[in-house]
Amino acid sequence: MFSKFFNLEKEKQDRIINAAIKEFADKGYDRASTNEIVKEAGISKGLLFHYFQNKKQLFLFIFDYCYELIIDEFYKKINLQETDFFMRMRQAIMVKVEMLAIYPDIFKFIQEIFLEESPEIKVEFDKKKAELTHINIEKAYEGIDFSKFREDVDLKKMIKMISWTFEKMSDEALYKAKLSPTHDIDYQKIQVEAEEYFEVMIKCFYK
Repeated sequence: MFSKFFNLEKEKQDRIINAAIKEFADKGYDRASTNEIVKEAGISKGLLFHYFQNKKQLFLFIFDYCYELIIDEFYKKINLQETDFFMRMRQAIMVKVEMLAIYPDIFKFIQEIFLEESPEIKVEFDKKKAELTHINIEKAYEGIDFSKFREDVDLKKMIKMISWTFEKMSDEALYKAKLSPTHDIDYQKIQVEAEEYFEVMIKCFYK
């Protein structure tokens, strides 16, 4: 679908992508201006819409681009040979904090997307988020040694309880960010809080 865009020289691709990331991250979907994007990228509006039919298509393309970049980098850094469930989860949080320092603009964009409530994209985007979450949960649990868990409690229920706990933590962090003027998330605080939950869960769920 985007073959014309990918035929551009890499430097021009990067200018367009970076301009779009900045505009969407700063203003959200509804308030983002394609006029500002083309101005920042140094191209004409007609050229932008030659590669992307409309703002919605551009937005969804930028999301896919950022998400794939982050996920690819994430799985390059995380050790999938680690079979302990909670060690794997600790790694995931540490890698995310590390990557936040490397890709602050992309993380800000993704964070803003997860706060996005524009009716123009909400249904399609919520479906996309659900699909990606399901895929990555399966990959994150790949190769885990579940024999460490207690045998007198249903394993699926334990995993659900753990997943729900951290989903709730994530929801709370996003809600607080939404109420904040800067939409900042304190990832270091989340890391400390997660560690406290890990200690409790290991005592509760491991043999």
